[in-house]
Amino acid sequence: MMSKYLFGNANKESIIELPQGQLYLVRPRSLKGYSELIFKDAAASIRRTGQEYQYQLVVQRVYEEGEAELVGEDGTQDDRLDGVLSDKDEKTFLLDEHLHFRVDIKDDGEVVLGWLDLSGDDGDLFEFVCDSSASPETATSFALVAAQCQFERKYRKPRDLATDDDLREFSFDHEDPIPQASPIQSPSRSPTISPPPSTPYMPSLNQSNSGVKRSDAMPRASTRAGKAPLRAYEEAPTVAPSASKAPEARETLADQDVELHLFDFQSGTFVLQDESVNATVTEIGNWKYWLQLNSNDRDWLGQEVVPDINPVFNFEYLSFIFNHYSDDGNAFSWLLRFKERECLEEFQQGLMQALWEHSNQTKWLKAKDTERDYVLDAFNDLVLEDKDDEREADAREEDEQEEEEYYDQEEEEDDGQRSEHYDSDESEDDVITRDEDGNVNSQLAVGYKHDRSFVVRGSKIGVFKHTPDNHLEFSTSISKVETPNGKVFNPKKIMLHAEDRNMIMQDGDNPNSLFRMDLEYGKIVDEWKVHDDIPVNTFAPEKKFSQMTGEQTFLGLSNNALYRIDPRLQGDKLVDSELKQYATKNGFTAAATTDKGYIAVASSKGDIRMFDRLGINAKTHIPALGDPIIGLDVSANGRWVLATTRTYLLLIDALQSDGKNEGKLGFEKSFAKDSKPQPRRLALTPSHVAQFQHETKVALSFTPARFNTGPDADETTIITATGPFIITWSLKKVLAGRKDPYSIKRYAEDVKADNFRFGSDKNIVVALPNEVNMVARRALQRPTRESIMATPRKTGRGSYLSRNDIVNSPY
Repeated sequence: MMSKYLFGNANKESIIELPQGQLYLVRPRSLKGYSELIFKDAAASIRRTGQEYQYQLVVQRVYEEGEAELVGEDGTQDDRLDGVLSDKDEKTFLLDEHLHFRVDIKDDGEVVLGWLDLSGDDGDLFEFVCDSSASPETATSFALVAAQCQFERKYRKPRDLATDDDLREFSFDHEDPIPQASPIQSPSRSPTISPPPSTPYMPSLNQSNSGVKRSDAMPRASTRAGKAPLRAYEEAPTVAPSASKAPEARETLADQDVELHLFDFQSGTFVLQDESVNATVTEIGNWKYWLQLNSNDRDWLGQEVVPDINPVFNFEYLSFIFNHYSDDGNAFSWLLRFKERECLEEFQQGLMQALWEHSNQTKWLKAKDTERDYVLDAFNDLVLEDKDDEREADAREEDEQEEEEYYDQEEEEDDGQRSEHYDSDESEDDVITRDEDGNVNSQLAVGYKHDRSFVVRGSKIGVFKHTPDNHLEFSTSISKVETPNGKVFNPKKIMLHAEDRNMIMQDGDNPNSLFRMDLEYGKIVDEWKVHDDIPVNTFAPEKKFSQMTGEQTFLGLSNNALYRIDPRLQGDKLVDSELKQYATKNGFTAAATTDKGYIAVASSKGDIRMFDRLGINAKTHIPALGDPIIGLDVSANGRWVLATTRTYLLLIDALQSDGKNEGKLGFEKSFAKDSKPQPRRLALTPSHVAQFQHETKVALSFTPARFNTGPDADETTIITATGPFIITWSLKKVLAGRKDPYSIKRYAEDVKADNFRFGSDKNIVVALPNEVNMVARRALQRPTRESIMATPRKTGRGSYLSRNDIVNSPY
């Protein structure tokens, strides 16, 4: 007979499940009665909570067809359960050592899970008596996963670091055997059989940075759908695609024998494919390079070495993880395990040489030693040299705060806030979800001085008010962006200016001019000709918080020049005395400033320059990794520089920690020749990249990443997006060397633009193609199979522009 499970929250991933059994509350010493049957039919599972190192033991009631309706009508069973369960359909327990969770296998093969009732009398415990179909192997796996969860919670470390002795701490062998649960039975205790000793490669919890898995896949999470729909996981294990034939090699850069593992989407683990594979990196001409994996009996993989392989080198596990994309667009995540550290180092040298030469079209040996070290360090997944107890303590404090928020606050629906004119009873025709001309939301500017957000949609701009309860309300719309001469255009780039009273914008067809819109009137009132021969590629504020002031000047960049723009000048607005122009085309793409006006400039080559003022040479030049930088941000104090490429972020510490300039920023003094800033490459793990692309069928493409910011706010969080996913990195966890310091939230459509609400790291403004939301950061979760796969419904509750909202009036 088909059974129907009622899941409380489908976004909490089940790691392992015992699908059939009965839940009892046993009171061996109580006058209330020896044993009480709570759920006649139930399923037990272990789930992630969305908080790092926190897991739940969950027992869910199983309804058969029609039973739920009968119980609801009768009401007697609900009454009987009152006072015992906070939720009549589900019982959850935080997996903690205080539960004394254990698994017994009786003489007759019966499997029983037992744990203390911490809110009951001394000796009271819950028991989950498994159906006779439950195998001892599954029970042993359940016990192992539970021990690993408790290890992570207690020590706040990945379970990969737990030894067998560490896990025995959570076996509670010294406890009395679990008593019989049936109220008919006497409370005599029956002997138990200890679970067989765990083998070195038992099924275990998995994250993308887990150790290598050599045996069968871990028991699968339940695929039954919950209240919020989740698609069922693929039943078939991931199979390697056919390999491309290797082109003729001109030179071999790396050649090593390795173990080969493939990430399995169903089990969420790297599964051994071949114990002996030859891995080579070769040059094939025209700055192209090839990675080939062959064994004696088959060709496993062949692909070009390009940035999209997303390489990660982990010296702790002697492994190299990367992505491979098949001809049909599917993504796969591979892991190579090396015999010795020296073998991994040699392979890393060859692969990074290939990747760097491909991106820069320059020979690796022409780069300086410090530049080569910088590139290698950026792609290492190593414990940071400056990791210390203080930073780990900060990260733990943040964990505790997140856990407290998670458990103490009620979950709020945050899929969008209604506009003032939107009503759920209105017909769909009354809400414009797509413009007839095909325009969608494209850019977002968050106000500093006034609580407003501005969203560009074709030649229209929507204005949204931030409410005190962290929602968005539609305020007004500027229906037509047009020049003083009457030309309507779609703004290419926008920037709030002069206490949020003005908006600077650019017409893509007119690169030598900028326009000033007076937001109080909703019209462009000035055209500023910058220079006849020097175009404006991008622009940035004079200082980090200039838009809160009446400051008139701001920065402009062309391909090879950095300059100040002063709208008060007669004629051209470029200040000639503060122009720094380079002879070669550097391809400047982005700029950012500190609260003191220090300037960081990035390029399409991937390098970054740091200036303390305009018109002079850069104090510090940070080498290029080879990938174009599309976005740049700087912390207010200048300590951290954040660059965005298409597939990863780069966090750079600009503070000099040694030498004659110790304590100075790279903006103020140059780094010594034998010193270099320490890069931290912030990337999704390759397995998460593969899962993202497996879901979206689209390659990664990050939006420009930003810190949370405010005059009195410390930078704690980084935000970006790719496809339908919002992603935040915890700065404290990054600096503490955590493996997966990021959280995600998936939307039904691609995220077009995103930023924090000014002065806060708790609320995020998100622009989707046809919707604008403010979402609480706590709504983001750790990346798991279910949080990645769960596709939200399009709620129709965003801040849409109704036809009556398209007005041309001041806000």
